[in-house]
Amino acid sequence: MKGDYQDLVDEISALLGAPATLENRDFRLIAFGAHDSDSDSGELTLDPVRTRSILTRQSTAAVRAWFEGFGIARATGPVRIPAAPDAGVFRGRICLPVRSRGIVQGYVWLLDQEPGTPGPDPAALAAAMEVAQRIGVLLAEEAKAGADLSREFQAVLTAGRGWQQDMAVAALRAALGPGGDGLHAAVCVAPWPGETPASVPGAAAVCVVPLRGGGAGEPGDASAAGPAGGLALAVLLRLRSTDALAPALTAVARLLPRAAEPAAARAAGAGAPGSRARAAAGTSTGAGSTTATGPHRMTAGVADPVRGLAELPAAWEQAVAAARAAVAEPRFGPVAQWSQIGPYRLLASLASDPVDDPAARTLLTPAHRELARTAEVFLDCAGQAGRAAAALGIHRQTLYYRLGRVEQLTGLDLDAGEDRLLLHMALKASRLV
Repeated sequence: MKGDYQDLVDEISALLGAPATLENRDFRLIAFGAHDSDSDSGELTLDPVRTRSILTRQSTAAVRAWFEGFGIARATGPVRIPAAPDAGVFRGRICLPVRSRGIVQGYVWLLDQEPGTPGPDPAALAAAMEVAQRIGVLLAEEAKAGADLSREFQAVLTAGRGWQQDMAVAALRAALGPGGDGLHAAVCVAPWPGETPASVPGAAAVCVVPLRGGGAGEPGDASAAGPAGGLALAVLLRLRSTDALAPALTAVARLLPRAAEPAAARAAGAGAPGSRARAAAGTSTGAGSTTATGPHRMTAGVADPVRGLAELPAAWEQAVAAARAAVAEPRFGPVAQWSQIGPYRLLASLASDPVDDPAARTLLTPAHRELARTAEVFLDCAGQAGRAAAALGIHRQTLYYRLGRVEQLTGLDLDAGEDRLLLHMALKASRLV
C-alpha cells in the first residue's frame, strides 16, 4: 500500500511540476516527492514548518489548527494559503483536499510559486485533484478495514489464555478473510497518548489497549518508575516477505515523535511575534510540551513476522518486550526489533513486575544509584577492571572500593559466576519495570 501512495504522490508532482507531500487527516506524513535544490548554492528552499513535517513525519496540533483555519477540511478543491514569514511559513501552499464520499481523508501539499510567478494551470490542478480522489479511496478503505477490526484485534490481545484467546483469534481470522493467513508483524507503540489514529499505512488492524508496567530508567532510580498502567497502540502490519521488515519499520517510525528541536531552533521560534507564529513554527512553551527523550519517551517494538494468526498473542508479547527494551537501552533506538534486543528477550518476560530480589533490594534504592551503575558497567565489561574503570572514568582503586561496597550491600561474591549472573540480571531487569 505504501508503494501505491508514493506512486500517486509522484504522479501529482509530475502533473504540477512541484514536489508534493501527502499527509493523512491527522497530519501524519505518508509519502513525499523528492525536493530539488532551488538555489545556486544547492540549498533547499524549505521553510521550518515543511522541514519539520518531513523530518518528524508529523505536524503539531498547533500547525494543524493553523492550516485548518483556512478551511481545508471543508474544501472540495485546491486551496491556496499565503506565505506568513513571521509564522515560519516562508512559502505559500497549495492544498489539495483528499476526500472519499465527502469525507476528508488527508491532504496533498505543494509549495506555491513565488509571488509574480504563474502557478499551475487549471487543467493540471484538475488532473491532480482526480489523483487526490484516488488517494482518498485508498485511505478510506484502509481506515475502514483497520477501524472495523479494532474490536476483534483488541480481543485477541486482551483475552486470557485458553479457549477465550482461541475464540478471539478465530474471530479476527474470519474478519480478515484470506488475508488472515498472510504474513504479519505485531507492533507495540507505548505510551500512546490518545485515541486510535485514523489510519496507519499497511495496517490490517489497529487498536489501543491497556498496557501493564511502568517507566524505566537507570538502576536504582526510583523516580524513573512510571504508573502501573497506561495505553499502548497495537498495530498488525501486513508484510510481503519475512525478510522485508522495512515497510513495517517505516510505518512505525511515522507514529513516533522525534527528539526535541535544538535549543537554537526553539529560541528562534519563541522569538516570533505572537502565539500563532510560535504555533505554526512547531514550538511550544507550555507545560504540556512533549519530547522524545527521558524515561517516559514513546518507543516502539516490532515482533518477528508470523504467518497466520495462531502465534499473534505471542508476537504481541514480543512487540511489548521490544518496546520496553527500547526504553531500557537507548542504543536499541526508538524502534526496537525483538530479534535484536539480545538478553532483554528473556529479561522482559521475567521482569513483568518490579525487581525485588533480596540480594539486590538495597543496591537498587536511589541512595546507591552510583554503586548500582558501577556494578552494571563492571559486569557489562565481563569483570575486566581496567575496561570498567576506563568506561566509568575513575581510578582502578576507586572501582575496587565501590565493588567492595556492592558486595557488602548485596552479600554477593563478585568472584562467583552465579552471584555475578544474579546481580547482572537484577540490574538489567530493573530498567524494564
